[in-house]
Amino acid sequence: MSRVQLALNVDDLDQSIAFYTKLFGVGPAKVKPGYANFAVTEPALKLVLLENPGQGGSINHLGVEVDSSEKVHAEIARFTEEKLFTEEEIGATCCFATQDKVWVTAPDAERWEVYTVLADAETFNGEPVAAAAPAGESTPAACCTPAANCC
Repeated sequence: MSRVQLALNVDDLDQSIAFYTKLFGVGPAKVKPGYANFAVTEPALKLVLLENPGQGGSINHLGVEVDSSEKVHAEIARFTEEKLFTEEEIGATCCFATQDKVWVTAPDAERWEVYTVLADAETFNGEPVAAAAPAGESTPAACCTPAANCC
């Protein structure tokens, strides 16, 4: 099964989890410091919330979750044939998961990833995660920014 992924920057993770739980009628599939994701069945959606204070209400990135590494590699080949610039991350740890993925950038700079989750991980991006960031600093989810390109 494939589903569209929408990764949103949020100011307050707990408030956002409460809202999206009510909106979609399902609780989060995973909650970690600065991060939550929802696997919504109907409509088929992977909603990712990234706590990035001051960036709330903006799109972090977009994606399509697929069910195998073979599909990721097929998209890498297709994107290459279409002459889309791609950035591959094979076996990457991001968003508390080990993933295979490929990134492309749309004409207006929206970042899209096609990815599959290989396994859960205890770290956000391979680095230890603090319970909370000090006031005014970003949480580990800041890794998922256009400059970082990790998830």
